[in-house]
Amino acid sequence: MTHLWVRAEQRENEERVGLTPAGAADLMKAGLRVTIEQSSVRAIGIEGYKDAGCDIAPENSWPEAPSDAIIFGLKELPEDGTPLRHRHIMFGHAFKGQPTGRILLDRFKAGGGTLYDLEYLVDETGRRVAAFGYWAGYAGAAVTLLCWIAQQKNGIAGPVGVLQSSKALVTDLKAVMEGITIPSALIIGAMGRVGTGAADLLTAMGAPVTKWDMAETASGGPFPEVLAHDLFLNCILARPGTPVFVPASAKTDARALRVIGDIACDPDSDFSPVKVYDRTTTWRDPALRVHNDPPLDVTAIDNLPSMLPVESSEDYAAQLLPSLLTLGSLETGVWARAEATFHDHL
Repeated sequence: MTHLWVRAEQRENEERVGLTPAGAADLMKAGLRVTIEQSSVRAIGIEGYKDAGCDIAPENSWPEAPSDAIIFGLKELPEDGTPLRHRHIMFGHAFKGQPTGRILLDRFKAGGGTLYDLEYLVDETGRRVAAFGYWAGYAGAAVTLLCWIAQQKNGIAGPVGVLQSSKALVTDLKAVMEGITIPSALIIGAMGRVGTGAADLLTAMGAPVTKWDMAETASGGPFPEVLAHDLFLNCILARPGTPVFVPASAKTDARALRVIGDIACDPDSDFSPVKVYDRTTTWRDPALRVHNDPPLDVTAIDNLPSMLPVESSEDYAAQLLPSLLTLGSLETGVWARAEATFHDHL
């Protein structure tokens, strides 16, 4: 019997989960065994999983799970260097030249385990079967606006936190935007999930949005239009050959640009199209000031959808469930493609 073990997240500010109680019930109906770890932070409570009939395990007990269990989480594992013997489903951030990614792959190599990276679960056309993109874009645009607001008050953005809903987020933003000049924004990747979420939030706030996608960047740059807007939001998945949208020289170039929301958030990737910063930002310190006069802030938080954990979890889990229902056939379909990608990089 295929055994899916949903671990508790151990990353700070991470309340999402990739499987709802209703989805767990569907998996068990299809013949899978489902174990859910208890969690002190998960946005969806354990009672629903108990009612669905899932096995319940102690928080963070996955290292002792049976060797045939498939461990399912979203964000990073603790960086303790231990060999990884299980099959893991998660966002590994290991296939685009990231230094920490090499360390993770070495742990899999040492333990004999396998990584099914959620970012590389794709259908036969290469399209991802599930993504948090919309809510990453929505929350990322909100944080970008908060950085703008702080600048208008001669400050830098303070800590951000969890919101109960997207409606509550918009209400809170409108309150703090009172009396603040509405900025112009350029989104690259505007037709994708991330860009659509970003555009929806900005539109709800009354900001004029210029939407670019592949056609507008086909020339390879440079793109002076980026510097002509108050805000720039990068919403594309960087790959080899991705043009540079914001060169290092943008810090000192003549520009209207004041805030960059790098929602794709791969600053240590060789392919990053935003060259003015080199590290992610955090919930505690969402803005990184890369130039002072005039100010230029970058916000690049890599778990943005967790600001709206219930909505983003329910959306993502619904997208992923059809693939989870095929876990009994790991040698075919999305799982076979993901395993091949893992071995290519291993």
